[in-house]
Amino acid sequence: MHFESIGLKTPEILFPKKGSDLKKWAVVACDQYTSQPEYWNAIDKEIGQDPSTLRITFPELYLEKENEAEQTERINTINKTMQEYLDQRILVNLGECFILLDRKTPYQPSRKGLIVALDLEHYDYNKGSTTLIRATEGTIVDRLPPRVKVRKNAPIELPHIMVLIDDPGKTVIEPLFDKQLEKIADFDLLENSGHITSHKISDTEIIQEIASKIEALADQKSFEHKYGVTGQGPLLYAMGDGNHSLATAKAIWEDLKSQSSNSNEVMNHPARFALVELVNVHDDGLEFEPIHRVIFNVNTDEMFDQMKAHYEAEGSDFDYTACKSLDEAKSIKANLCTDGSHGIVYIRGAEYGALTIKSPKLNLEVGTLQLFLDGFLKEHLASTIDYIHGEDVVTDLGSNPGNIGFYLDGMNKHDLFKTVILDGALPRKTFSMGEACEKRFYLECRKIR
Repeated sequence: MHFESIGLKTPEILFPKKGSDLKKWAVVACDQYTSQPEYWNAIDKEIGQDPSTLRITFPELYLEKENEAEQTERINTINKTMQEYLDQRILVNLGECFILLDRKTPYQPSRKGLIVALDLEHYDYNKGSTTLIRATEGTIVDRLPPRVKVRKNAPIELPHIMVLIDDPGKTVIEPLFDKQLEKIADFDLLENSGHITSHKISDTEIIQEIASKIEALADQKSFEHKYGVTGQGPLLYAMGDGNHSLATAKAIWEDLKSQSSNSNEVMNHPARFALVELVNVHDDGLEFEPIHRVIFNVNTDEMFDQMKAHYEAEGSDFDYTACKSLDEAKSIKANLCTDGSHGIVYIRGAEYGALTIKSPKLNLEVGTLQLFLDGFLKEHLASTIDYIHGEDVVTDLGSNPGNIGFYLDGMNKHDLFKTVILDGALPRKTFSMGEACEKRFYLECRKIR
């Protein structure tokens, strides 16, 4: 079923056959633990030779460590394994359906989600977009080519994309848990990452009900009243996680359209849609966590000198205060940033401290820092950056010689939709929907070729 006006489709879900070890099958999103090879080594050892999404995804840990030939070989192996899982019926077709899931994490007893397909015709990640589906952070086009290579010839897709709806009345997802549905999964996740329970929704009346309730969220008059805007198309789906994965799907879809000689036929191609998990931004189990930064192989004294020059050139004052503990650095930041100044806590070696930027030009501290880092890293090609979930990992990595870690604050999840509607996409890596272990685990699949 395709509800074109709201960009929603009932996908044909591929799911591991009955009797599969789902704990070994499901692994965390490929863009997690990118500076922690020990994590990926541990799950590789535990999974062994059993069927697993580890064998049909590309952990981004390897994106910068492998050369082009090695990446190509890995991608070819992934595609071959995908086809083997289809041919050997390790993956079976559940038919057209939605999947209702309840995710328990080490931090939350429940986070509810709904697996659906979204229509990429209603998605535009470019600045100023007013489509139903929008990016919440800036999309870096230079990051798409390696991801396009992974997806382009893949016979199936596995989503780690999480898309948010703004449903304060909890009308769409939450009532589904009161219905009698077929349970298809109930298992613990690897590395003590929680538990997943999944139910299949194939009843057409329930699907129609879901679509009607989503359609109500997109009502133009309700949208304008809710956000205090006029003359702007509704924002129905806001990207939560997997921004560049959805942008990759969009890039491949647009390329397919441009190469097709039959415009009507191509519009029925499965690559027009992308499998995602919908989550209500008002879900009690959803928390926005900050995304921290660690810079590797950097002369921090030189970095601070360039920071001073950068911010003073903008008309801002820059300074920093060193101390001996994270708590002390946070206290310094709180005391120095009571007048609208931006403060950013850091660690380099054994030194903690707080940067202060007075009269900043941007609204968010993460934007103030990221704008500098983007320019700095373009000039210092030997230095690299990683985006980190969890203060403990920042402390561990930032304390190593030649590194520096920046601790950032999170944003209020209830401000997301209105901020994107009024101001456009946020600075990239502004927030994270939970800690690394709370990210989506690959489970459901869908054919895209």
